[in-house]
Parts: sequence; structure tokens; C-alpha cells
Amino acid sequence: MPSDTLWEIAKAEVEKRGSNGSESDGVEIGEKSVFFIGSKNGGKTTIILRCLDRDEPPKPTLALEYTYGRKAKGHNIVSVFLCGIAVPEDGEPKDIAHFWELGGGTSLLDLISIPITSDTLRTFSIVLVLDLSKPNDLWPTMENLLQATKSHVNKVIMKLGKKNSKASSEMRQKIWSNMQKDHPDREIIDPFPIPLVIIGSKYDIFQDFDSEKRKVICKTLRFVAHYYGASLMFTSKSEALLLKIRGVINQLAFGIDKSKSICVDQNKPLFITAGLDSLSQIGSPPVPDNDIGKLHARSPMELWKKVYERLFPPKNTNTLKDIKDPARDPQYAESEVDEMRIQKDQELEQYKRSSSKSWKQIELDS
Repeated sequence: MPSDTLWEIAKAEVEKRGSNGSESDGVEIGEKSVFFIGSKNGGKTTIILRCLDRDEPPKPTLALEYTYGRKAKGHNIVSVFLCGIAVPEDGEPKDIAHFWELGGGTSLLDLISIPITSDTLRTFSIVLVLDLSKPNDLWPTMENLLQATKSHVNKVIMKLGKKNSKASSEMRQKIWSNMQKDHPDREIIDPFPIPLVIIGSKYDIFQDFDSEKRKVICKTLRFVAHYYGASLMFTSKSEALLLKIRGVINQLAFGIDKSKSICVDQNKPLFITAGLDSLSQIGSPPVPDNDIGKLHARSPMELWKKVYERLFPPKNTNTLKDIKDPARDPQYAESEVDEMRIQKDQELEQYKRSSSKSWKQIELDS
């Protein structure tokens, strides 16, 4: 009897769930998805591993990677797998969290559409990880990733609305759930269409920055997070900070109670839950009053961008130039495949040389 492949098992499980029906229009209760995007080498994988209690060194994310964790209802995470399907062995109900991670910084924006679909959208969250140690890259990374993600999510919501207008309407209402009805900024902000958490990583390096630079970065990120109705927090390799981040991710992944703590002191790691900040507390953009009028901006977001980029101008770099050939990456080494690759490369070079000689001979004969 032939053994089923991984994909056949996964397909059978999905079909089984579909045949059993669902009262929530195809959304599996207890299943949520968290999508990590952000700065290249910013620490996304480290955060995921810590959240899932996996004691292993992080490896560079090649493109789009997936893993998941399971948690028995009322307990801690009980098991984690790579590229499989979670089927409870003991019959006990378990919450399932799907973790996606986009590698390459802003160079692989097209892959954002893969995990975000009409079937997963209603239980989907975004975690944007920004490298605080590279402030000149911070705004373009944040802007490109959030714009691409928001654009795709809005398309999916429109598509969902054609099939299930009630679900689409509920999603649009849900984005305001973190904002109190009497909040003074309610008419100004523009919440992200799905839950968003912004994490500033490498705080251990950031804390040694000049005070004025830290002030600009903190105020800017507070404004962006508040404008999008997102939570904002800083982290590093510190165990205490990682535990706080783990709590936030577990809330997204498993619905664990949300923390109400807040820290807005720029001399400490920021920790601001969505809806608890305000424009009056954040203050105006850090620029002299007589200079604000010289900055022509069509929106508050554009104004903050211009102010930020005066101090931290973006570097003009090709986002693709740092992408390494995975075929030459030691972590993917396979002796038989590599030997065959070397042989084919040599054959190709030999063909190029012989072809070159042939063309030269033709030119001489003519």
C-alpha cells in the first residue's frame, strides 16, 4: 500500500474539515495567522522562535517561510511543526497559530499575496519588525511593506464582500475596535484594515543613539502606529523584553488577554497598546515651527515623513543587490546536487567558449 505524501495528507484533512461544515462561513474557530514582515536581518525569526519556545539558532529567511504552533485550550503551546498540518492526537481541542515570515526586506513584495487570502483574512494579523539600528532604512522599509500589504488586503476585502457582504462589513467595523468611541483622534486616524503590531528591534543598539535622534525616531513611530491603530513596542535580546513581545504575539495567535501596560518614555523601550496613545501626547513633528510651513505636505503622514527624512535621508540602494544565490548558500548544501551543479556549470562554460570560437570562425570565413 503506497504511503501518502505530506500534501495528500494535508488535502485529505482540508476536505474532511470542509465536509463537516462550519458555522462561521469557512473560518476555523481556534485558528489564527500571524504574518511577520520587516527589515532584512531585523530579528523576525528570533522573535518567532522565542514565541514558540524553540531553542535553536535563527537562520536567514530565504523568501517566504511557514511554521505553526498548537496550544491546548487553556494551556501553553504544546507542539510546533514545520510545513505540516496540525491534527490533535489525543482529541483535545487545540488552538492553532500559523506563522508566516517574509524574508528579503522590501525585495519580495509580490509574495505578500500568498498567505493573505479571503479564507484566512478574518483571522489574520500583521507584525512589522523594524531595525532601530538602521534609521535611514526605517521609513522606506515601513512605507513599502505597509503600502503593499494594505493594498492587497483591501483587494481581498473587496473580493470577500462580493461573496459575503456581512463578513466584509464586520471586518471594516472591527478595525475600529481598539479605538474608544469618544477618542479625540477618531476622525483623524486611518486604521490598518487588519490588526497590526509594529516592533522596533535591536533596542540595545538604539539606546546608545544621540538623544535628539532617539526622540525623532520614537515620536515618528508613535505617530505611525497611532495613525494606523497599531500597537508599538521595542525589543532586543533582553529576556525581559522578549517575554513582553511573546505575550503580544500570543495575544494575536491564541487570543490571550491583551496587555494594558504602557511606556512612552523615549529613554526606555516603548510599549504602547493600540488605542492607548493620542496625538496630544505624541506632540507635533520634531521641527521648528517656522520650518513646518516650508514643508509642503498633503497629509499628516506625508508631513511626518518629510520631517523624519530631513534627519534620516533614505539611502539610494538597490533592494535586490543583497539577495544571494541560494544555490551557493552553505545551509542548503547537498553534495550530490552540488556536484552535478558544478559539472553543469563547467559544461556551460565549455559550450560558451566553443560557441565563441565558432562565431569567430564564421566571421573569418566571411
